[in-house]
Amino acid sequence: MIKSMRALKVAEDIVPVGEFKGQAARWLRHAAESGRPVVITQNGKTGRVLVSPSEYDRLTERQRFLESVALGLADAEAGRTMNTKELLRRLEERRLPGR
Repeated sequence: MIKSMRALKVAEDIVPVGEFKGQAARWLRHAAESGRPVVITQNGKTGRVLVSPSEYDRLTERQRFLESVALGLADAEAGRTMNTKELLRRLEERRLPGR
């Protein structure tokens, strides 16, 4: 199942940096409990986006997966492919050192 980040609620999830500094623990808890990102503004513009550790892990895992897929597609388009027999032979060579 594909999981996505919960939608930002403008009235609840945007905080000026000054307020964030004074209530950091509250905002950290809010991000973790709500599952939504918290936008921290500076001079009226987005300065940073705070996400929970589990959401950060999910996002970075997804990014690594997408990069791997892109590399695989690039290999296929460049003709860097092999059949199953060749793959198994190479894996066996790696498994048995000194061969």
